[in-house]
Amino acid sequence: MVNVGATDPQTGPPEPAAAPTSTSGPPAERRKGRSAPELAALLLVLVALVIFFWLRSPYFMTQDNILNVLTAIAVTGIIAVPGTMLLIAGQVDLSVGSGAAFCGVLMATTAQNHAIFIGVLVAVAAGIVIGLINGVLVTVFRVNALIATLGMLAVLRGLTEVRANGGTVLLANFSGLGTARPFLSIPVPVLLLIGIVALAALVMRHTVFGRSLYATGSNPVAARLVGVRGSKMIVVAFVLSGLGVALSGLILDSQLSAASPNAATGLELTVVTAIVLGGASLSGGRGTIQGTVVGLLIIGVLNNGLTLLNVNSFYQEVASGALLILAVSFDQLRLRLAKV
Repeated sequence: MVNVGATDPQTGPPEPAAAPTSTSGPPAERRKGRSAPELAALLLVLVALVIFFWLRSPYFMTQDNILNVLTAIAVTGIIAVPGTMLLIAGQVDLSVGSGAAFCGVLMATTAQNHAIFIGVLVAVAAGIVIGLINGVLVTVFRVNALIATLGMLAVLRGLTEVRANGGTVLLANFSGLGTARPFLSIPVPVLLLIGIVALAALVMRHTVFGRSLYATGSNPVAARLVGVRGSKMIVVAFVLSGLGVALSGLILDSQLSAASPNAATGLELTVVTAIVLGGASLSGGRGTIQGTVVGLLIIGVLNNGLTLLNVNSFYQEVASGALLILAVSFDQLRLRLAKV
């Protein structure tokens, strides 16, 4: 654990050590206190949406439809959880959509000539490499995360088209990961999301890694002065994002029994919307896994409800874009109020 209270006998207590103490103790409780009203407000929005669509459609609150909502947000959520860690550290990964498509196509094309297990290993390794490259570009070469991951988005989408020869790659005997329901009729992607969310929430609240991400996002200079290895933590977070991307790509393959080079187009926008809507700040230093889950549920309920009401899919895209603008606007408003 980082010893933020250590005193050098030669120089005395270092002044910059005050900022990173927000990673534990009373400042951490203040962060929890700030996030609680925001989470409560999000829950009220979610409940209002559920009640509205429940009254408008008799099919909304059925068990099958609820599972449909959870399954629809599972792929996004598996990426959004490590994405929340990144945004808390002041970074962002916009290559996740093309990364998921690339890993999916890589798995399918490899499985055509080798065992499916080999294809899965190759896809997971590719996700790790993608995250590692993004992390090195940001921490070693000091490339802005927005530019680095936007460039990676274009590179991966192009490589996906090349690997798939511009067409869909069929994949047989791999439906279990995306469609199996081994426990209480709950699909595997939903179970995976629940497990990942629970683990990530514990990591962010009770480990040095989680506290270091908060410290790095809040004040990277002060965090570095007291020994927080922010660059290393950021690389690890990018690698975790790459793992989430690979897993999401595999789930998409399993659900479709095919890999498409056009899969997950625009997924990065949905991920960012859910994270920021859940209370994470684009400037870093704040956010929770729980808030991101609520943001995901709001997006999932909204999309599902509009579909049940036969709203044109183009208007659904309008609603998603408006939600992102509102989320970012509220984030900026929170920052201004915090400075007052």
